[in-house]
Amino acid sequence: YDSPAMEELAALIAEQEKVPADHVLVASGSSEVLALAGLAYGLAGGEVVAPAPTFEGLTGYVRAVGGHVHDVPVDDRMLLDLDAMDRRMTGAVRLVFVCNPNNPTGTIVPGDRLRSFCENASRRAVVFVDEAYHEFVEDPSHRSMVSLVRDGHNVIVSRTASKIHGMAGLRIGFGIARPDIIRRLQSLMMGFPNVLAARAAIASYRDSEYQTLSRSRTRDAKRYLYSVLDDMKLKYVPSHTNFVLFHTGKPIQTVQKAMLAKGVMVGRPFPPFMDWCRVSMGTMDEMKVFASAFREVMRA
Repeated sequence: YDSPAMEELAALIAEQEKVPADHVLVASGSSEVLALAGLAYGLAGGEVVAPAPTFEGLTGYVRAVGGHVHDVPVDDRMLLDLDAMDRRMTGAVRLVFVCNPNNPTGTIVPGDRLRSFCENASRRAVVFVDEAYHEFVEDPSHRSMVSLVRDGHNVIVSRTASKIHGMAGLRIGFGIARPDIIRRLQSLMMGFPNVLAARAAIASYRDSEYQTLSRSRTRDAKRYLYSVLDDMKLKYVPSHTNFVLFHTGKPIQTVQKAMLAKGVMVGRPFPPFMDWCRVSMGTMDEMKVFASAFREVMRA
């Protein structure tokens, strides 16, 4: 079940991220790392602070095992409100969750500001930073929080091959943390990652040209979508990811149903923004199909 491929992938990640190999946990997607952290720190009434809305891969497990999540709304610019998150931290909080870039808003916290927050918060609880969309960010202020792991802080960073590497169906990702935290998460794993997925990830993580191409195509698709939304005079959040969140003024379930009838799937609801829609970038041809269908839906 286990395989030299896992060790090889962990060693490759460790080399690229400049950490020892025992700081790397290879998993079935970063969603497994999120789930393991949700279990580890949510059991027996554990409390977690998280932004809202955000990716619920961790907080969903906290709630499922009887833990409590302190939801902290994003601000009026869709940015994480780190000051409010800090104020919600009590002695009972075991983990603070940060998704950077955040899903579904696509916004980032500048690296220096996030590092300061994580350094401070990690003295009181574990800080989990989900960096699923890290490779898409081109803003020079952006920083990975892996540097905090290198410095020995109480921090977990997760990444995935599902996004810029395009391998969502293969389920492969990883977490980076101190060895004691890695062992705690590993003790809750119920299986082994897929060997073929690990081999594919090794090839993709070494293929920097493909990552550059993927980033370029995503950039072009976003520019096209922005032009469509500008033409339709619809508000959107400039995104540092491969998706864009925009305001339609219509219930998202209505938009979903109407778009699906035209053969186009759009993102799920993200409470409390129930009249906003999230769309992931595709090829330029796919984006044109989306635009045509979306214009018809909005005219109806």
